[in-house]
Amino acid sequence: MEKGLQCTVPKTNPQNLVPYDYTQSIRLQFNHTTFFVTTPFKHIKTIDMRNIIIGLLLISVSSAFGQTKDTKNTNPNFDKTLADKLGADDYGMKSYFLVILKTGTNTSTDKELVNQSFRGHLENINKLVKDEKLIVAGPLGKNEKNYRGIFILNNLKTIAEAKELLITDPAIKNKFLDYDIISWYGSAALSEYLPFSDKIWRMKP
Repeated sequence: MEKGLQCTVPKTNPQNLVPYDYTQSIRLQFNHTTFFVTTPFKHIKTIDMRNIIIGLLLISVSSAFGQTKDTKNTNPNFDKTLADKLGADDYGMKSYFLVILKTGTNTSTDKELVNQSFRGHLENINKLVKDEKLIVAGPLGKNEKNYRGIFILNNLKTIAEAKELLITDPAIKNKFLDYDIISWYGSAALSEYLPFSDKIWRMKP
């Protein structure tokens, strides 16, 4: 018998048989919870109480363990309003687009064009952040693959939408930068850091 589970059946007769039209009261105790079950048998002449006890025990144990499992999988801190605002799924996650910026095909040495393109690149980053389409942006260290930086794009449904957004970047439009883009599944709370990021810089790049 499961530890912590007790069952008490009033004695009716030596063989635990219930006579016709007899009502039997059963007391079940699981951990510190007590259950009383009254079972009228008005259409059965005799019944073996042991079968009833086994059935009730299985139901009680199954119910108890089922409740424990649900409790473990439920988040007591769940905020539905916040989850809906951030577009979170049941796991607190959502889909983004990860963009890896890399050196483009334009090798022009026109300094004015280069400067305008990359100044526009930074201005466009700020615009996309305000539009809630970009939540992560930053340069990468020097590497042999010519990767220059990353974007994580937010609130876009398709890669086609993401590509339309990227072409608004002057450095990409003028082919000083190219990119690879893939879907990424991450925490829906990622954008929550943005209000703090505007409070910790001293100088604009």
